[in-house]
Amino acid sequence: MRLAYLDCIGGIAGDMTLAALIEAGVSETELLDTLRTLPISGWQWRSERVEIEAIYARRVYITHDEDQPHRHLSDVLEIIERGDLPPSVKQNAAAVFTRLAEAEAAVHGTTPDRVHFHEVGAIDAILDVVGACWGFHALGVERIVCSPLPMGRGFVQAAHGALPLPAPAVVELLRGMPTYGIPIQGETVTPTGAALAVALSHRFGLQPPMRWEQVGYGAGHANRPLPNLLRLFVGESTDALQSPAGDWESIVQIETHLDDATPQQLGYVMERALAEGALDVFFTPVQMKKNRPGVQITVLASPEHADALISLLLRETPTLGVRYRLMNRRCLQRDHLQVETAFGRVRVKRALDGERVVHLAPEYEDCAALAVQHNAPLHAVMQEALQKARESAD
Repeated sequence: MRLAYLDCIGGIAGDMTLAALIEAGVSETELLDTLRTLPISGWQWRSERVEIEAIYARRVYITHDEDQPHRHLSDVLEIIERGDLPPSVKQNAAAVFTRLAEAEAAVHGTTPDRVHFHEVGAIDAILDVVGACWGFHALGVERIVCSPLPMGRGFVQAAHGALPLPAPAVVELLRGMPTYGIPIQGETVTPTGAALAVALSHRFGLQPPMRWEQVGYGAGHANRPLPNLLRLFVGESTDALQSPAGDWESIVQIETHLDDATPQQLGYVMERALAEGALDVFFTPVQMKKNRPGVQITVLASPEHADALISLLLRETPTLGVRYRLMNRRCLQRDHLQVETAFGRVRVKRALDGERVVHLAPEYEDCAALAVQHNAPLHAVMQEALQKARESAD
């Protein structure tokens, strides 16, 4: 399987992604020929190799005419659809802008179809997104993994005025994703960069087992004390368990046995562990020495959260030590769809193995809220949502 790893040393932006793809082997000429098939005009392109902290990287400059319409999501999707692009590139580019629209809608209290794109609807953002999606396609990338994202501080000027960093749309996009703060004043992760990472990456975390074949560095435009670079690794997976239809990833399993913890302590630890990034927490009854009934705490987590969760168990339980081990797991790919029922709109989780839908599960919170609103049985709402989801999948 061909993998790409986004190593966000100094952050991620659309132009940094394009630059890294070119340095990793994407033909700049073919990329520009592809972008020129989009029904937009009035833009200019330039790129150059620059030296950042003794590392040679590429920097991309996209300029355009000042008069730009404030596009809606439908306008951007039409531009993408009219381009001479492979179907998978159109699908991925549309997914990126849909995530952007959802984030902007959440910030401004509206719906995705009513969002007025400003900066992210400009020509350069469209070229960044479409170009990045086409670049990964050109390199034959089947799966993308992204590193945790470094977040700067301060303010950025936007169409709505001065916005705090991370920008509100970035905050919405990165809910649930691993981030960390760095001592930088400035925007390290742009909305376009965040949307590319979230919409295209199969997961966030450490670099997966892979054999590097191509490496490219994309440079940002700001001069900073830390290297303002995005590093892209492209190569073949070296995990014998990887398969195109699966979604394999590494996790850490953390365990400890307790015979002197109160139920209140255990409940608190479970809540804190989930809040600090645990994938799952569960208790197992065990028989301990001196015939004492006890409990085994098991915490599953991605590797980047392991240290914090181990510290939590050592700090908040009476244990004198914990065990942990790295293991692999295979997950079905997951996404959401929305269905209209007689009760209202319900989100439905889909579990897929490649293109095959394996499971459908209506979101409990949506169904419960509608059941209360309409004074209807919960099972009736869930059954109709499930039936609608099956019909849409056929």
